[in-house]
Amino acid sequence: MTYVDGFVLAVPAANKQAYLELAARMAPIFKEFGATRVVECWGDDVPDGKLTDFRGAVKATDDEIVVFSWIEYPSKEVRDAANEKMRSDPRMKPQSDTVPFDGKRMIFGGFLPILDE
Repeated sequence: MTYVDGFVLAVPAANKQAYLELAARMAPIFKEFGATRVVECWGDDVPDGKLTDFRGAVKATDDEIVVFSWIEYPSKEVRDAANEKMRSDPRMKPQSDTVPFDGKRMIFGGFLPILDE
């Protein structure tokens, strides 16, 4: 089984292209560090929940779209080593002061798959 880092964030709809460009620039770096797959999903059918939902989790505003992403690694050890490399790699630093989303509202975590069919 693999190890998965999952992410949910809110991106202003107007920043879709900028976000896609950032993701496309970062994906090869993740793979260089050991990721086997990088997936970015632009929200299309993200309903409001009764108690909680994706939009509420990231405090998305009316002009923002929820993005659901994940990065797959062969193991947690490979993921941990990749995260260590990312901390010191200058390519991981934002190239400008304008990141196309508010990183403080991003939620993320590492997951050990228990079923993969």
